[in-house]
Amino acid sequence: MTLTKRSEHACFGGSVGFYSHPSQETGTEMNVSVFVPPQAGRVRVPTLTYLAGLTCTEETFMIKAGAQRLAAEYGIMLVCPDTSPRGVVPAERDGDYDFGSGAGFYVDATEAPWTAHFRMYSYVTKELPALIAAAFPADAERQSIFGHSMGGHGALVAALRNPGMYKSVSAFAPIANPSNCPWGHKCFGGYLGEDRTAWAAYDATELVKTAPERLPLLVDQGTADQFLDSQLSPDAFSAACAEAGHPLELRRQPGYDHGYYFISTFMADHLAHHAKALAA
Repeated sequence: MTLTKRSEHACFGGSVGFYSHPSQETGTEMNVSVFVPPQAGRVRVPTLTYLAGLTCTEETFMIKAGAQRLAAEYGIMLVCPDTSPRGVVPAERDGDYDFGSGAGFYVDATEAPWTAHFRMYSYVTKELPALIAAAFPADAERQSIFGHSMGGHGALVAALRNPGMYKSVSAFAPIANPSNCPWGHKCFGGYLGEDRTAWAAYDATELVKTAPERLPLLVDQGTADQFLDSQLSPDAFSAACAEAGHPLELRRQPGYDHGYYFISTFMADHLAHHAKALAA
């Protein structure tokens, strides 16, 4: 599979590149950004994949999160895919910010007309890691994952459903119980249908109850988040973790909202969390 480089920029001794490639999973051209640390000139380096939230693209994290300096120090490759397929009907015509384009929700759709292209779960957990390992000096045996909001949901689900695949996982303000919030109802109903038993396979609060691997979970949640009460459900997730005996560090950050000022403030803690696991 061929990666087409759209642009590349020197950054903290390494480089940030923006790429596109034909995807077998989505049947479309997909976009991805990659920060390659300076250590990759000598050895294969671990990868940390970031899944972004609703309306974001592969550019958002690289521009706003402030992660590259620390990733360069730790010798970690950062990978950020787009949040959905682009340019497909009817996704480009729905007019909704929280469904269709920019809102793939990291599931494999089972409902028409979404089944052909909206396969973001398989894209993120199968196709993209293989592509990165083939195209860059990445150590395929050392990878971790994190994300924000919809992407925090995606990161938790990917880690909980694939024991042994990731060395660590974390999330900023994840949609932690999508089966019981408006965003989840809309996306799960549209992509997966109305049978709620199918939703549980993409709901971190349900998955953690029977997760076979006790991978420590780090979650940061702002107390001034405008979506906290209506969409995110950290309390339900925390209760499920406690009941299952699954390790969770849920940090409630006073005064922080849902945006990238919040994410960039605590980015160093998350990169340290992943660097420790990736170096082990």
